[in-house]
Amino acid sequence: MPSRPNRSYPRVGDSAQLSRKVTDRDITLFTELSGDRNPLHYDERAARSSRFGEIIVQGGVTSAILNAVVAEQLPGPGTVFLNVNWNFVAPVRPGDVITGHVKVTDIHPSKPITTLRTWVVRDDGTVVLEGTAVCYTTDLGPEDDQSNLPC
Repeated sequence: MPSRPNRSYPRVGDSAQLSRKVTDRDITLFTELSGDRNPLHYDERAARSSRFGEIIVQGGVTSAILNAVVAEQLPGPGTVFLNVNWNFVAPVRPGDVITGHVKVTDIHPSKPITTLRTWVVRDDGTVVLEGTAVCYTTDLGPEDDQSNLPC
């Protein structure tokens, strides 16, 4: 990656993680944003009769923690996804604490492009999402100043 003062660049093997508790409100907010009104997210009777046995959150709620890890920690501010390849392997329910993990597996030698191993784990140790992501990190300004971002 190009060298810039005041900015650290990731190295192969670097990793980061972030945790949060998933709530019923997350389902509501994601529905407002996406229009996903699948009964598995709202209808307790339908959810109970499914293979999941209870209400589950939308996959976008689960994967969103990876957006936060990538944008806030590694590679960090100014980073966007170019490509993701995710498998959703277990459900997440309201009340679960999930932890999103990323690990750098490759860095383009001349561009700010990073390949990551990505996974999300429930608080009981179950992996719920696994896959890869390719990210591009752009400079945000002279010193990557984020002072104008909302709190």
